[in-house]
Amino acid sequence: MKTVTQKARRRQAIIKYAEKYGVTKAANRYNVNRQYIYRWKKRYDGTLESLADKSHRPHSHPNQHTEEELKLISDMRRRNPNAGLVVFWVKLRQRGYTRSITGLYRILIKKGLRQQKLPNPKYIPKPYEKMIYPGQRVQIDVKYVPTSCLVNEAKGKKFYQYTAIDEYSRFRYLEAFEEHSTYSSAIFLEHLIEAFPFPIECVQTDNGMEFTKRLAMTENPTPTLFEARLEQCGIRHKLIKPYTPRHNGKVERSHRKDNEYFYASHKFYSFDDFKKQLAVHSRKYNNFPMRPLNWHSPREYINAFIYNGEVF
Repeated sequence: MKTVTQKARRRQAIIKYAEKYGVTKAANRYNVNRQYIYRWKKRYDGTLESLADKSHRPHSHPNQHTEEELKLISDMRRRNPNAGLVVFWVKLRQRGYTRSITGLYRILIKKGLRQQKLPNPKYIPKPYEKMIYPGQRVQIDVKYVPTSCLVNEAKGKKFYQYTAIDEYSRFRYLEAFEEHSTYSSAIFLEHLIEAFPFPIECVQTDNGMEFTKRLAMTENPTPTLFEARLEQCGIRHKLIKPYTPRHNGKVERSHRKDNEYFYASHKFYSFDDFKKQLAVHSRKYNNFPMRPLNWHSPREYINAFIYNGEVF
């Protein structure tokens, strides 16, 4: 026993007093019965540890697990070492086990038969393909304008931000739309080709219906207006894996930055107002230094490549 309790010291004092003056006088002095003193005298071996309280836990219980049940649990755990608590309990019930799931849990803890969890397979991303010149691949996505930013005339309406970002230079083109459709995507593409200071070789998008009908519930999906316009311009269309937005990581990250530095602090009173503020935000973005570009802005990075053939 690491610590000596006051109870043990009191019992020791009672026993010593009884040895000197008798059990009856000790019982009267300490206000205990004689059987109490005889019981502790029998247990006392000269040390305080012998006078400490022992566990009050019963040695048996009328509803405790039987030997057959314990053997069933042990055998089943040996065959199912990785099964979770609920799955393991269901498997036992299929073999006649009638105890509750909490009772099973206590037995598993007591017997050291807890689930052996297998290590999760570590995700190892594939090496990202780095672009070597502007326009080699451009990521396009659509962002819904938060409703909390829309006030006055714009309240209750829906505005959309179309975003295109060049993977090589991080140069962006933004445009505001009131409609989210393949027609808007085709119009955006035409404006994007005019706005980018370099030819576009490949466009990468997700599988949204505004870009493609690849996931549509049709046997032979027809090309969308966006895809038809891409083909007319000789631009390759690359679709990312479904439900994997990280493959469009650059445009997704830029949208997160838009939330932090633009939408969190701006209100839009009409569509024209949103359009003007978005244009200002786009200019700021393209002229702001970035760490991936060695602290040069996307516009500086583009100009250095186009006019001087240099890479910072």
